[in-house]
Amino acid sequence: MTDVLPQPDCSLKAVCEPLERGCRLDELEEPGSKRAPNTGARLWGRVRSKLLRHKLDPQTVETKNWHTDVIEMNGIKVEFSMKFTSRDMSLKRTPSKKQTGVFGVKISVVTKRERSKVPYIVRQCVEEVEKRGIEEVGIYRISGVATDIQALKAVFDANNKDILLMLSDMDINAIAGTLKLYFRELPEPLLTDRLYPAFMEGIALSDPAAKENCMMHLLRSLPDPNLITFLFLLEHLKRVAEKEPINKMSLHNLATVFGPTLLRPSEVESKAHLTSAADIWSHDVMAQVQVLLYYLQHPPISFAELKRNTLYFSTDV
Repeated sequence: MTDVLPQPDCSLKAVCEPLERGCRLDELEEPGSKRAPNTGARLWGRVRSKLLRHKLDPQTVETKNWHTDVIEMNGIKVEFSMKFTSRDMSLKRTPSKKQTGVFGVKISVVTKRERSKVPYIVRQCVEEVEKRGIEEVGIYRISGVATDIQALKAVFDANNKDILLMLSDMDINAIAGTLKLYFRELPEPLLTDRLYPAFMEGIALSDPAAKENCMMHLLRSLPDPNLITFLFLLEHLKRVAEKEPINKMSLHNLATVFGPTLLRPSEVESKAHLTSAADIWSHDVMAQVQVLLYYLQHPPISFAELKRNTLYFSTDV
């Protein structure tokens, strides 16, 4: 990923938030300057484009130094610094030392404590997104404000009685970001470290029948809290994709956002295979996306039906 830090003379957050919304930037303009219509949106597009170019540039990937850049349009200037952070560090999972919260705590511990099948945080975030964010353009793709996400994280961890009130007042992208953060900070991915190699092999099978048997068997192999939560999230993402003409989020877009979060190798396996910076963009990431896309495109999957099915299929494919 690319870390972006604002320079002392310009708060990146102050620039990006209104740019994202296309709001007025009068306070950021130089005296006497005139701003063309949609300057904010076009400038933010340039910022994103430049960030992406540097992120994909091999020389930038291989250096650990900060890179400073400036983008200017119609009297508005965005100055920022960025450097590349390797995937194994940016996606590193750090288990929480406090087992009383929900972030960084095993999903089985949370569901047992709550006496629920799906963690409360997942249910509430999904409910709020479906209530007022399912038609939001770029839902789950557009990032929420980091401070809002951290505030929600703290409230859920503390099991604060004002959670519902705070959710109802919070920007929907922050709520979507909180849900993604919860899954990203699980001690191990929702689809588990143990089954990761089998998922990678199963999705690569060319025979449709063999792939179907393998992929369903892998779901049955998940711990119940993981499986129930995954199926709950799966149906939610399908409902989001039904609004694609409005929110522009297709099944593939959603799989791209959530795939590497729900399914990725353990730290031990990552270190064993990470030999160069180029490996960061390995085929594994595409396979992770394809695994989630497979299930998103699959007809509805029932937990009870999976458990009733006694078909055994070896994961040694």
